[in-house]
Amino acid sequence: MNEREFTNKVTNSQEDFLQDFLDILEEQDVPFCVIGGLAVNAYAEPVVSLDLDLVVTSDRMDELVEVLGQRFTVHRFPHSINVSSPSSDLRIQIQTDPKYQGFIARASRQMILGYETSVAALEDVLQGKVWAFSDPTRRASKRQKDLADIMRLVETHPHLMALLTEPLRKQIR
Repeated sequence: MNEREFTNKVTNSQEDFLQDFLDILEEQDVPFCVIGGLAVNAYAEPVVSLDLDLVVTSDRMDELVEVLGQRFTVHRFPHSINVSSPSSDLRIQIQTDPKYQGFIARASRQMILGYETSVAALEDVLQGKVWAFSDPTRRASKRQKDLADIMRLVETHPHLMALLTEPLRKQIR
């Protein structure tokens, strides 16, 4: 079993929802990059997740949502757009907070669980995880996962420790 087959098995995908979603982004020529836990997988030992977080260029958002809505279930929230399919347990969340927009220009093509796609730069992935961890409105369990992702990145790329605040460095040590 290859990585892609494994990913589809774990996400209980009857169809390759992730590839279908990525194909739409490519066909629509929408600049984007993966952020969050699956982006961490491009830079550290991979872990399985049912969540795919990404950012797309804001000037194409309405057009993209319309196209995605023709194929998938789409729900808008204050800071995200969630995309799902009844054929998969994978949950795709498009982050709409403008602070992530700069990540797109610095992204590069990487492999994530058998998929070649645009992934935020290492330092941007770390920054996104720090923002998520620092958000007091997030559930405690999500913040612990964010901290674990920060630790995965720092253990694999020790130079990143210098980018963290002193209180966060103490928590990791």
